[in-house]
Amino acid sequence: MSRAASHLPSSVTAGPQPFAYLSTPNAALYGQVLRVFAQARARFTVHLRPEDVLAELRRDTGITTVAIESVSAALEQLESWGNLRADADTGRVTTVEDFHRARYLYQLTRHGQAAVAAIAAYEQALGHRGQLQAVALEDIAEQLASLLVLARDPNPDAAKAHLALLGLVDRFSSLADNAEAFMASLRRTIDFQDGDEDGFIAYKDRLIGYIERFIADLANRGAQIADLLGQVNASGVSRLLILASQREAADAVPDGEGPAGRSGVSTVDGSTAPATTAVTAALATWENRWRGLTDWFVSRGAHHPSQAKLLRASAVSAITNLVNTVSALNERRGGRVDRSADFRALARFFAEARSDEDAHRLWRAAFALTPARHLSVDAETEELWSRDQPSSATPWEQAPPLRISPRLRETGSYERRGSPNKVADRSAARAFLAEQAEAEAAQTAAARSRLATDGPTLLSELGGPEGLDRQAFRLFLAVLGDALAARVPGEAECSAMTGDGTMEVRLKLVDESTIIDIPTQDGVLSGPEHIIEILDLAPAGGTR
Repeated sequence: MSRAASHLPSSVTAGPQPFAYLSTPNAALYGQVLRVFAQARARFTVHLRPEDVLAELRRDTGITTVAIESVSAALEQLESWGNLRADADTGRVTTVEDFHRARYLYQLTRHGQAAVAAIAAYEQALGHRGQLQAVALEDIAEQLASLLVLARDPNPDAAKAHLALLGLVDRFSSLADNAEAFMASLRRTIDFQDGDEDGFIAYKDRLIGYIERFIADLANRGAQIADLLGQVNASGVSRLLILASQREAADAVPDGEGPAGRSGVSTVDGSTAPATTAVTAALATWENRWRGLTDWFVSRGAHHPSQAKLLRASAVSAITNLVNTVSALNERRGGRVDRSADFRALARFFAEARSDEDAHRLWRAAFALTPARHLSVDAETEELWSRDQPSSATPWEQAPPLRISPRLRETGSYERRGSPNKVADRSAARAFLAEQAEAEAAQTAAARSRLATDGPTLLSELGGPEGLDRQAFRLFLAVLGDALAARVPGEAECSAMTGDGTMEVRLKLVDESTIIDIPTQDGVLSGPEHIIEILDLAPAGGTR
């Protein structure tokens, strides 16, 4: 009996079982063998011998203990499940003995390819966090600009239109899938219960910045893409979709339905030509893709917002949730203490108390709810303490008592309840303060008037023979300090205005070697001779 006949009963009765290896003890080995075939198929290699599979396994896993017998057994078992197909290896037959010896070439079946792809997609979906692809938005805009040029062409090139649509769909699919995966992973990140709080808080700032940049790009590029979609639709995108459908259908296997399976479809020039079922199916697929792309960026009324708009809203909501999560973490770490565990422990201590006396001692130690003896200190208590001050080691029972008012025990307050105290009359105090302020203002005005000069004058002549009184001298020191602080090193002239804007002083150095004296009531002020001019800027009758 041949090898194919030996597997005929199981394959016919049970059918292909490409996922059966997942529930076997050697699932890891079977999975590694199938990955070897998937990688070989990606390198455009169809058939593999057991020796080739063994070499790839040792190279990928680094395990050199795998035997050829184990690999051969795994290949035979995978063939029985329908993952692989075995063909006689006649390329190495040189003798009759080689012909009768079992030598096979293995390749993935359709069921095996589907199983490998499904497992890869499953693993990728579990570990895929997704990303917000701002670059994809730029690529989509460029592809739409190319499509717009083709749509406006009376005779567009079918190959260019097909390739442009393929590139557009590829980038759009990547953008949509990654955005969905990213938002799902972001929700899992926000909803985490236990984890590295410090790492999450540090990661939050970078994540919020990343989302904000994508929101800005989506708002700008989204408007550009929506405008390009409108222009392409107005220029006749259906012609490009028909060209792409016809080009795809050219490689389709004939359906064998004959004339009855054909339908009419419009061509680029507007005429109607018979189209196979493959063309009709391809056109329906392209129209569905284009509708999805349009709905992703263009809103259809207030009740049907675009997916881009919904994504922006979700991203903004995610930022808010991130901030709220961080606030909750900071609040949890910074302040509020949960005492429930302490109270449970205290309840356990009470339950384990040996007697009521122990329970009472525990109560006093935990809550210290003993009578308060020093609610206040009055003159009688201070006098008593001065005569007989008890030491810190004196027991409470032997210490002098503190007598308090019965009203304090009953109401918690010394004051008797009743009408409030009368409001004190402050009119006399306010009048005194007003007179004092008016007198100080008059003194300041007189000092400004005394200091003000009719023009530039020598500093030694300021105040005349009598000198400066105390009020004028204090004001002069403040004005002189402002002027000297405004002087630039190396310059002889300077000017400044007082902080209240009431006076301006202009100062010019005459000779540093000439020292002059200005008499005042507080003493004599000495310094180099200057030419000074003081201007009173306050309005007549008061200050600014």
